[in-house]
Amino acid sequence: MTFDLLSTDKNSQARAGTITTDHGKIETPIFMPVGTVGTVKGVHQRELKQDINPDIILGNTYHLYLRPQTEILEKSGGLHKFMNWDRNILTDSGGYQVYSLSSNRKIKEEGVKFKSHIDGSMHTFTPENVMEIQRTIGADIIMAFDECTPYPCDYQYARRSMHMTHRWLERCLAHLKKLPFKYGYEQTFFPIVQGSTYKDLRQQSADYIASVGADGNAIGGLSVGEPAEEMYAMTDVVTAILPKEKPRYLMGVGTPINILENIALGIDMFDCVMPTRNARNGMLFTAHGTINIKNAKWKDDFSPIDEMDITWVDTEYSKAYLRHLFSVNEFLGKQIATIHNLGFYLWLTREARKQILAGTFRVWKDKMVKQMDKRL
Repeated sequence: MTFDLLSTDKNSQARAGTITTDHGKIETPIFMPVGTVGTVKGVHQRELKQDINPDIILGNTYHLYLRPQTEILEKSGGLHKFMNWDRNILTDSGGYQVYSLSSNRKIKEEGVKFKSHIDGSMHTFTPENVMEIQRTIGADIIMAFDECTPYPCDYQYARRSMHMTHRWLERCLAHLKKLPFKYGYEQTFFPIVQGSTYKDLRQQSADYIASVGADGNAIGGLSVGEPAEEMYAMTDVVTAILPKEKPRYLMGVGTPINILENIALGIDMFDCVMPTRNARNGMLFTAHGTINIKNAKWKDDFSPIDEMDITWVDTEYSKAYLRHLFSVNEFLGKQIATIHNLGFYLWLTREARKQILAGTFRVWKDKMVKQMDKRL
C-alpha cells in the first residue's frame, strides 16, 4: 500500500490524498460503507458500484468468522470473490463487537473468550488467531486486535486496557511475520490508538502506535457515547502525533457533522453503520438537514426525495411515496433510503476532498455544519 498526500488545507488540518493497494486507488477523505456480513445491508453489488460508488467497503471479522465461517471464505478465494467485489475491503478486528458483548465475554491477557450471539457457542479471539482470520478473509487493510473501552471509563481501567492493547499489538506483529499472504495480493496492517477520553493516555498511545512504523494508523474507542466535543478533542490530540505521511482512520464515526469536523482535524478514513441503520428507520441525511420520512408532514409532499439528485433514487421517487412505503412496512422503502444515505455520505467526503484541493474547505465546512444541523 502507498499513500500520496496531495494537499493540506491552509485553514485547518484537512488533507486530500490517495491510497493505492492491489485492488485500486482510494481517494481520501473517504467514507467506507459497512458490509458487516459480506453485504452492505439491502444493497446489490451493482448498485453499490454504479450508484454509491465507494473505493472501499468494510467487512466485520467477528461476524464473518461466525457466518459463513473462514473455511467457506477460503474455499471461495476470499471475501472479494465470495461477494463479487473487486475493489478494496478493510476488515476490523472484532474488538468492537467483543466490547459490545459485555455480558457475554471475558477479557484476559491471552485474549477474549466470548459467547456467540447466534447460538451461544463459546469462542476465543487472540491477537494471533484474529490475524489468521483476517488473512483468510483476505481484506486489503486489516486491523490490530484491541480492546475498545466503554464510555464513561475509569482512568485506571483505561490505562490498563491501553497497555494491554499495546502488548496485543506486539503479538499481532510477531504473528503476521509468520503468515504468508493469501490469494495473490498484499494486505496492509493498521494498529489502533486507544486511551478513552484521557488526554495523557491518548498521547502515550499515539506515541507508541507511531513508533511501530505501520503503513497506516487507526483511532479506536471513540463514538461510543462520549460528547462530540470530547471526540474532537481526543482526535486533535492524536492527529498531532500520528505521522502526517500515513493515512489516519477514525473508527466508527459518525454523523455527517462528525465526519466534516474530524476531516478538519486531519482524519482521512471513516466508517459507520449510521447511514444504513438510520435509513432502515426512516431517517434521511441531506445537505440541508435530516428528514424523518415517517412524519405525517411528508404524506402529501410529492417533491423528490432530494433535489440534489446525488443518486438515482433521489429524483425517481417522491417523499410522499417513500413515506407510504415505510407506513406499509415495504422493504423497498428501506432500500431506497439506504441508497440515498450512502450516496450522500460518499458525496460529502468527495465534496470535502474537492474543497481541500481548491483551498476552500474551511469556509465550506463551516457552512455545511450549520446547514446540516437541522431537522427538516
